[in-house]
Amino acid sequence: MKTAEDIESYLMKLGTPYEQMKPGLWVLRPEGHENLAVSIAGGVVVFRLKVMDCPQSGKEALYRTLLSLNTNDMVHGAFGLEQDAVVIVHALELENLDFNEFQAVVDDMTMAVAKHYPALSKYHDVRQSPPASSPVA
Repeated sequence: MKTAEDIESYLMKLGTPYEQMKPGLWVLRPEGHENLAVSIAGGVVVFRLKVMDCPQSGKEALYRTLLSLNTNDMVHGAFGLEQDAVVIVHALELENLDFNEFQAVVDDMTMAVAKHYPALSKYHDVRQSPPASSPVA
């Protein structure tokens, strides 16, 4: 069975700046994204990346777009809502997780934001830059 130490070694091998917030929770800082959280929840490794704040209006169109992106563009992860934020989440079993899978998820999430943020940001009331400095807990 893999452990938090294995995840820590993957983080070091990845070469992306990160900070351990508490045991089993890390915040990665891949270029241009300051809020990619990786946590261990039982036998699962959960990845979460905040994309943007939810708009106050026009939510139905945003939700339709997110569902469409989940169907067409997100193979293993998904766009979702968490409180007042649009997030991308992935989850992998810890037991058999290897470095290549770990790296693929991080790459997939950061590429999804880069690819889809321009279209998603049009739903926001006030245009924002892609998230860069809002760590998660």
